[in-house]
Amino acid sequence: MVGSFLNVVIYRLPKIMEREWRAQCAELNGEDAELHPAYNLVIPRSACPHCGHKIGALENIPVISYLLLRGKCKGCGAPISIRYPTVEILSGLLGGCVAWHFGFGLAALAALLFVWALLALTCIDIDTQLLPDDITLPLLWLGLLFNLSGTFVDLPGAVTGAMAGYLALWVVYWLFKFATGKEGMGYGDFKLLAAIGAWLGWQMLPLVILLSSLVGAVVGVVLIVVARHGRNVPIPFGPYLAGGGLIALFWGQTLTQGYLHLLAAP
Repeated sequence: MVGSFLNVVIYRLPKIMEREWRAQCAELNGEDAELHPAYNLVIPRSACPHCGHKIGALENIPVISYLLLRGKCKGCGAPISIRYPTVEILSGLLGGCVAWHFGFGLAALAALLFVWALLALTCIDIDTQLLPDDITLPLLWLGLLFNLSGTFVDLPGAVTGAMAGYLALWVVYWLFKFATGKEGMGYGDFKLLAAIGAWLGWQMLPLVILLSSLVGAVVGVVLIVVARHGRNVPIPFGPYLAGGGLIALFWGQTLTQGYLHLLAAP
C-alpha cells in the first residue's frame, strides 16, 4: 500500500514542482500565472495517462490489479509501466527487511520512513535527474529528530554527519568544476548525503561514498561500453547514494568492523 502511494509521489511530485516553477517565473516577469485545475498528491484521482480512464478501486490493488489487468489499461489497453508493481514489491520487501532487522519499536518506524524516502528519491532521480527538496530536507530533519534519543547514532554524530555529508560532495563539486569547467553533480546530491549523514552519523559516510562511487563507476562504464551511453550524457548519482545508505543502514557496522579488523591484522 505504501508502495502504491510512493508511485503517486514519484509521478506527480516532479510535475507539481514544474508547475510551481512556471508560476514563479510568470510572477517574476510580471505575467499572470496560467490557471490549472488543482493538482497535488491527492487531487485529481489517478488516471491512465493515455486515455484519461479513471482508475477504480479494484484496479488500484497493489500488484494484484497489475496481474489481473495483465499489465494493460482497462480503458484503452495501453501498457502499464512495470515500475508500478516493482516499486510496490520493493517497498514491501524493504519494509519486511526493516522489521526483521530492527524488530518492533522506534528504530523500525524510523527506518521504514528512511528506506521508503530513499526508494522514492531513487525513482525520481532516474526519471528527472532531480532530488526534490520536498523529500531531502524533511528527511534530513527527521534524521536529526530521531537521533535526539540516539535511535541510530548519538546527536553530535548525527549533526556532524549532516554537515560532513553536505560538505564532502560540495568540495568534490567545486574541485571538479574548477578542473573541467563543468558541473559534475547537482546540489540535490549534497542534500541527500547530508540526510544520510543525519540518520547514520559521520562514521558511515566513508562507507556510503565508497559504495556509491564504486557501483556508480561500474554501472557508468557498462552503460558506455554496452549500451553506447554517451560520455556527455549525465548519469544520476542519487540512486547510488541511496543504495549506499541502505547498505550502511543494515550492514554498516558489520562492514566497517570487518574492514578495521583487516587493517589491524598482521
